[in-house]
Amino acid sequence: MNSQHHASASPARRPALACSLAAAVLLAASGAAQAGATINGPGDSWFSIGAGMRLSYTSAEDAAPDGSRSNDFEIDSVRIFTSGQLMKGLKATINFEKAPDEDVRILDAMAQFEFYDTFNVWAGRFLPPSDRANLAGPYFASSWLYPFVSQYPARFAGRDNGVAVWGKPMGGKLVYAFGAFEGHNNEAGASNDGDNLLYAGRISYSFFDPEPAPGYYVSNTYYGSNDILTVGAVYMYQSDGVGVPGNADAYKGYNLDVLFEKKLGADSALTLEGAYYRYDFDVPDCGTFGAGPCPGGDNIGGLTAGKAWLASAAYLIPGKFGIGQLQPYVRYQHFKRDEDDTKMRQFDIGVNYVMKGHDARISATYSVFKDEGGADENLDAFIIGVQLMY
Repeated sequence: MNSQHHASASPARRPALACSLAAAVLLAASGAAQAGATINGPGDSWFSIGAGMRLSYTSAEDAAPDGSRSNDFEIDSVRIFTSGQLMKGLKATINFEKAPDEDVRILDAMAQFEFYDTFNVWAGRFLPPSDRANLAGPYFASSWLYPFVSQYPARFAGRDNGVAVWGKPMGGKLVYAFGAFEGHNNEAGASNDGDNLLYAGRISYSFFDPEPAPGYYVSNTYYGSNDILTVGAVYMYQSDGVGVPGNADAYKGYNLDVLFEKKLGADSALTLEGAYYRYDFDVPDCGTFGAGPCPGGDNIGGLTAGKAWLASAAYLIPGKFGIGQLQPYVRYQHFKRDEDDTKMRQFDIGVNYVMKGHDARISATYSVFKDEGGADENLDAFIIGVQLMY
């Protein structure tokens, strides 16, 4: 199971730090949800249930109602994870998410036909094959804020409705996933009112140990449990996926990402991550600068053509500090818009206090964001976040 968001609304003319904060709230990219309790049934059947939450305090520049520095406590995310197996290889997952100012929503709802390591089928709502950031999500990230450069279209929290085939041949070192999904602007009055599907594919190869995450999901750090060097490539395509009626274009997006993690002794690790993105289309999407308004619905509007990249580093310091370990990290993100060559940039520096891997950690982050477009804004924020999963 997994966690994350992203379908960010129009990053073309919106402060990027706001995008990152919103993404951290909604995002549920994915990763392996932790099953808290399992009930065994007859034969090979079983049922598991777990829960997760992310809580934060944020002090952001000019974000208070009167324009001064804000002081906000937020319940960023509450999730319920459920899954079960009817018989060996036939499974189902239903997860729920409560984000700020949202009703409880279905996060994942999928039938899973997993009879072989090398070929499986998922159908329903889940994370399409996409970048490492989305497939890890905020719950399995090495930094607190979801990266704003990860901007693949999604219905909710990085998810979409569709079907995918995936497998892990070569002992799990090679991972492939290909699927078809409802996609972007698929509503009456939007660019894709002809119901063209979005096609997505990802393939990755692990040169060292295979990644231990379930399915085709991943994490941004494994806290030194494995030596990892994985390179992944993603491509998405949807005819008439962006724009407005009468001025639509095909959506094309792709990225390359790499994760390197090396154990340094018994209880420390160095983690390095990088990714390059290209969002390629020639018309402004509805809801962005220079385009018309969007109709209502999920996964509508707000996409921006451009090039982007990120780089991050984290180091798990050996030895316990109280009940946990310290993991300082840094990350830089850069997005260049096609429309006017303006740039968005964000620099994050922080430290995780890791008590039980991704299940229990506290994060402190200082983030600085600059957007050359629009109002030419500079924003900074200090965030303390608590994440617990069972």
